[in-house]
Amino acid sequence: MVKYAIVFGGVSFEHEISIVSAIALKDVLKYELDFIFIDTNRDFYHIDVKDMKSKYFSSGDYKKADKLNLKQGGFYKKAFMGEKKVEFDIVINLVHGGDGEDGKLAGIFEFFGVKFIGPRVEASVFSFNKLYTKLYAKEVGVKVVDYEVLRDRETSLKMDFPVIIKPSRLGSSIGVSIVRSKEELEYALDVAYEFDNEIVVEPFIEGVKEYNLAGGFGKDFIFSIVEEPQKSEFLDFEKKYMDFSRTEQVLKADIDESLKLKMQEEFKKIYANLFKGAIIRCDFFVIDGEVYLNEINPIPGSYANYLFEDFNKVVDEVSSNLPRARVINIEYSYINSIVKAKGK
Repeated sequence: MVKYAIVFGGVSFEHEISIVSAIALKDVLKYELDFIFIDTNRDFYHIDVKDMKSKYFSSGDYKKADKLNLKQGGFYKKAFMGEKKVEFDIVINLVHGGDGEDGKLAGIFEFFGVKFIGPRVEASVFSFNKLYTKLYAKEVGVKVVDYEVLRDRETSLKMDFPVIIKPSRLGSSIGVSIVRSKEELEYALDVAYEFDNEIVVEPFIEGVKEYNLAGGFGKDFIFSIVEEPQKSEFLDFEKKYMDFSRTEQVLKADIDESLKLKMQEEFKKIYANLFKGAIIRCDFFVIDGEVYLNEINPIPGSYANYLFEDFNKVVDEVSSNLPRARVINIEYSYINSIVKAKGK
């Protein structure tokens, strides 16, 4: 049986959400698990499963746990005779926001030869930045709603009100505001610029239908049910925060089969080869019968386990078909030929 290690925490505005997600997965995944916490100093700690409680981290008690070093092939801790490797087969990257979703951890894991479930570097780049997500979606033939980009107050808003304002590189609806008039704009921008110097602005469409679809790729595409999230105007931080702790499957959206299949086809275009090795969630709008991509969640809260009938099977299938690093043989033939030529 495959043994998994869950890596969580990280330096991000979503640090606490990552902890909540990890605690939720402790009860969902039916395996022997290792837990590796990244604190705000980016130090790694090996957390005992019995200590996987939110207060253990908020109180700083986690510092009593064994510190780890990441080296070629995996994580190591100090032992009586040198070092001891933490024995696991595959890491599950559960670090939301910066560090986990922006490509830092993906690059480190690839560099040190650690097998992992999660977005690779290029996938992280395109999904972490909302502007890049839109450019990518359009490139693969998936519709997105109109948008503008504001940077450091250098540009003024051209779009008509009402609009929705989003920091470009942040998730969980942090810093997001609905603006209905010019008088509300200044404050909303102040809030958004607290988190990012690049802001994406979209038209706010009253009563738009929104649906969530998660999935991955093993032998073939694996899809979750389609969920219609319950919301007032948009899913704010508090509602999304609660979602990160969900472990029970939610109800399917009341939609016809043709719309579900249309979302699955758009999901395939987004996932393609770019997200191979990851379990992602796509959030879609449906406007006049057409499907539009809202956002890509490359590491969704609790890995969207609550959308799958058998989440453990999904994890196993994705882990059995991870991207393989290309083997490059370095033989120094070029340098040796130069040396040989100079020696004549």
